[in-house]
Amino acid sequence: MEFDEFLERFQIKLNKQQREAVQSVDAPTLLLAVPGSGKTTVLVARLGYMIYCRDIAPEKILTVTYTVAATKDMQSRFASIFGWEMAQRLEFRTINGICAKIINAYGKAIGRTPFELVTDEIYRSRLLAAIYQDATRQFPTESDLQNISAKITYIKNSMLSPDEIIALGEAEDLPLYKIYRNYCETMKANHLMDFDDQMVYARTMLKKGKELREHFQEKYQYISVDEAQDTSKIQHEIIRLLSGEKDRIFMVGDEDQSIYGFRAAYPEALLHFEKEHPGARVLLMEENFRSDQKIVDAANHFIQKNQLRHPKSMFAARPGAEEVQKIDPKGRQGQYRYLLEMARSCDRETAILYRDNESILPVLDLFERAGIDYRIRNADLTFFTHRIVTDIKNIIRFAIDPKDTEIFLQIYYKMNLYMSKATAIEACRLSVEKGLPILETALRFCRMSPGTQKNVRDAQSRLKMILHEPGNRAVYEIVHFLGYFDYMEKMHLKTNKAHILESIAKNEPNPIRLLERLDELADIIKNKAYHREANIILSTIHSSKGLEYDRVFLVDVKDGIFPETVIRDRKRASKDDIKTYEEERRLFYVGATRAKNTLCIFDFKSNATFTTEFH
Repeated sequence: MEFDEFLERFQIKLNKQQREAVQSVDAPTLLLAVPGSGKTTVLVARLGYMIYCRDIAPEKILTVTYTVAATKDMQSRFASIFGWEMAQRLEFRTINGICAKIINAYGKAIGRTPFELVTDEIYRSRLLAAIYQDATRQFPTESDLQNISAKITYIKNSMLSPDEIIALGEAEDLPLYKIYRNYCETMKANHLMDFDDQMVYARTMLKKGKELREHFQEKYQYISVDEAQDTSKIQHEIIRLLSGEKDRIFMVGDEDQSIYGFRAAYPEALLHFEKEHPGARVLLMEENFRSDQKIVDAANHFIQKNQLRHPKSMFAARPGAEEVQKIDPKGRQGQYRYLLEMARSCDRETAILYRDNESILPVLDLFERAGIDYRIRNADLTFFTHRIVTDIKNIIRFAIDPKDTEIFLQIYYKMNLYMSKATAIEACRLSVEKGLPILETALRFCRMSPGTQKNVRDAQSRLKMILHEPGNRAVYEIVHFLGYFDYMEKMHLKTNKAHILESIAKNEPNPIRLLERLDELADIIKNKAYHREANIILSTIHSSKGLEYDRVFLVDVKDGIFPETVIRDRKRASKDDIKTYEEERRLFYVGATRAKNTLCIFDFKSNATFTTEFH
């Protein structure tokens, strides 16, 4: 079947760049597709072209997608054009799905049962908690466990060396290598593997087993990879091993949309594609069909300033109507009030997008108080168990019960008491014995320097006082006058969570009521019904990737929050610093290009790098 006949028969409409991409089959090809350029249309049309125009057996084609949901969507898109019978002959899989096939095939070949895949997250969390406690001598919070789990994923996907793991741990003052080693050894001893192990083992099997490698290379003679910018280093290595010498690989992605560095995304593979695949073609799809021209022009102008990218220039398929709106919120509280008033009269699809889950909590709190309907994508509860939040809550609890020895031993060194551990333990023992508050006991019966005595008296006075303060003032006192800010600086903890806590506390008459409200919010988020008809959508930018909305608000676009760090002089910055900063810029770019018709950005004036560059 000729190409034009194919397009007419299946009623497929393609522009010039898309037509070229669909017909690139024999040479290794990297297709760089800007946001809203129709990459899924091209992927699906290309599969049909290979089958109907090139007579390639569908069983010889493998399409790799980033998520299970994406595999189902891709298959459904293909079936809607070419029918379910043909769709079922094609193989749509995640990289983990492929790795599972490799491991099972290897097990059959050597007559051994593969390790059991751990899918029970409760079991895995308990295992990590025990290993964390053994390594740090501290009980982990839910946030700690999430962090450790993410680090283990990062290590395996980035294929880090022991020295690199140690350095990664030192950056967070964490015995990461010990935790990682113990975790891996325990899993192996129990004949278990996690999802990241699947990739580690599959890669090893492909590298060492020539017959196994050749079997899969023969089986999958043509490989398509979607969202290639989100693929990790080990995943790229597995795909390279599968493609073999024929190297009939078709990789679709855009390094400008690589925003999963924390999951070990490796966009460098796109930048090095021509070097690693001799004879490769790099094609572009630069026409954006989604967004208003004003949005497209501003976003394109912005991303051009990144250095770690292929040269390309996005342009709009439709004319511009609305200018990008910059809103001066007069501070973060003003931003929250503006969103509340907007939501009261919202009559069209509107997404409020943010960098981190915690950023939306003050807005969510206001929406709940006002009875405003909203949809929230991938809500996260780890804020409520994060160490900063837990510490501030514990200081409030200690103010309520100054005899609580368990809490005191968790917080005494996080306030400016400068009390030794031995003195703290002695004060707790005597407090129980004499039935007196701990700080009073320390002052009356423990030997301390005059300076420490003064610090203890000051803390005793402030702890009594904060119980009668408004909620936000109490949090401010704890952070700035009880010394918790010094502790955060010492431990290299970012202050944003304390600011979010203070914002929520602004609506509470006292810190006791704040504790209750935090529990209420956690329960609301955990059990919130999904209102499909609500016009307001709350989402992180990460969770909104691949989606589009009529109107978008980008919140907290403020130096120190979003972007978290700013590079003022690229010439003096390290490669790692530039890499991190450019990912922050890409995240902003992805958020902006979710908007179809209206884009609104809160402009914090002198403290907002991105908004000054976005015009």
